[in-house]
Amino acid sequence: MKAPRKSTASATHVARGYLDGQMLIAMPTMNDERFSRAVIYVCAHSTEGAMGIVVNQPAANIKFPDLLVQLDVIPAAERIQLPTAADEVKVLKGGPVETGRGFVLHSADFFIENSTLPIDDGICLTATLDILKAIAQGSGPETAILALGYAGWAPGQLEQEIQQNGWLHCAADPELIFGRDTGGKYDKALRKIGIDLSHLSNEAGHA
Repeated sequence: MKAPRKSTASATHVARGYLDGQMLIAMPTMNDERFSRAVIYVCAHSTEGAMGIVVNQPAANIKFPDLLVQLDVIPAAERIQLPTAADEVKVLKGGPVETGRGFVLHSADFFIENSTLPIDDGICLTATLDILKAIAQGSGPETAILALGYAGWAPGQLEQEIQQNGWLHCAADPELIFGRDTGGKYDKALRKIGIDLSHLSNEAGHA
């Protein structure tokens, strides 16, 4: 059960679990280059830590059909026969943890028992080869992105980074997660919470 969101939370306390299904937006002052201008969809957030997928950092020179061949999901000869939906799946750098593993964020019209994790608002996460095979066969989810790796936080770490003004957050929406304009997601996420990047103070959050 998710912890209730507290509008009167003190500066030293962030409600546990309230970021499930939310988007994290890196502050312009983010010191960690891996997360510079990152927009992250939070898949899980609890007292045990947090896990999310970066949705706006393309994996350089990696196309989804090529990945299917590399992973032996399909033979190279069948690459040209893939459904259009497979060609349109974007491959992203999901984060610095387990970068050799694929994580598929997708619409809730596809579900594999004991493999698919429903997150929030019709968004699910599946990390098995079965979903890649389904996409290749044209029976996968209507909308999906494939992330290589994920972002992870130890217990209390994400809360601490938010308190130190490392991250902003906003409600998720399908365009921020699955939108074709990967490079525009950062500015779009900031605009969603009413922030113009040119006016954002380095001291945001301090009274």
